Amino acid sequence: MQQRQLGRSGLTVSALGLGCMGMTYAYDTAASRSESEALATVKLALDQGINFLDTAEVYGPWENESLLGRAIAGRRHEVIIASKFGFKLDAQGTVTGLDSHPDNVRAACEQSLRRLGVETIDLYYQHRLDPNVAIEETVGAMADLVRAGKVRYLGLSEVGVEILRRACAVHPIAALQSEYSLWERNVEPQILPACRELGVGFVPFSPLGRGFLTGQAPRAEGVADPSDIRADMPRFQGENYDRNLALVAVLKGLAERKGCTSAQLALAWLLSKGPDIVPIPGTKSCKHLAENAAAAEVTLSGCDLMAIEQTFPRNAAAGARYNAQMESLVNR
Repeated sequence: MQQRQLGRSGLTVSALGLGCMGMTYAYDTAASRSESEALATVKLALDQGINFLDTAEVYGPWENESLLGRAIAGRRHEVIIASKFGFKLDAQGTVTGLDSHPDNVRAACEQSLRRLGVETIDLYYQHRLDPNVAIEETVGAMADLVRAGKVRYLGLSEVGVEILRRACAVHPIAALQSEYSLWERNVEPQILPACRELGVGFVPFSPLGRGFLTGQAPRAEGVADPSDIRADMPRFQGENYDRNLALVAVLKGLAERKGCTSAQLALAWLLSKGPDIVPIPGTKSCKHLAENAAAAEVTLSGCDLMAIEQTFPRNAAAGARYNAQMESLVNR
């Protein structure tokens, strides 16, 4: 697997990472998730040179970090671990708000280190901006973790240009993680240029549109479990689903002519957008992990890129990506 550097930070990772969220949370049903398959998927990722593993305290909650800790036992030296803090959780693990106060930054980090079974987190993100805490205060506390040796690099997730600039003035930010894919390109006009100006790498999450770009995602009205987060996402609902599926059908045809899958074409397109971009497609399956990894070997010509972008111009997707409550957590 090729390696890429996240901005000017000096942090080098595999060109594709692995999003671990779905191994314990968010998609399909609990019965569809297998710890043994998840452990095997992480092992296969490392064996194939995918060393950038993404988790968070809220995934599960807490379970995902513990699972990842078991998966990397004995192989810590091969792994770049990214985790996140920032949600307020009650004793049952229910999200009750946001909390990026310095005391919580420190406490969350200690708990994540314990669950992961490591002494240092390689990349530590603020998961969502807390409007009640100045970003300077939060990043200052995160910087203290770097000085204490508990964290190596800092990251932010789903913030806009102003917040990113203010954060970088306190401490170097290695990476900004936000949604970016063929059907979600709103970071292109302002956020990506700001990242490059500031030397911040970019980590796209949901690079396959939560499975939609593979052509296999369920219609919201037919998801097997209401806890599947796609059940409440407008792009998976009603006429939006049908319109988006028509776009994916064209993408599938382009992929077939290229001799790859829709997922591989979508990931190859993202990789072509710059050497500072490191997508983290999520999967809990060895089969899909192997498919995604092969995307790094797909080379796109200028004609290929033109055809893809004609199919998926900016704002091509029908419907908002989040419901109103989730959208309120995104800073732009």
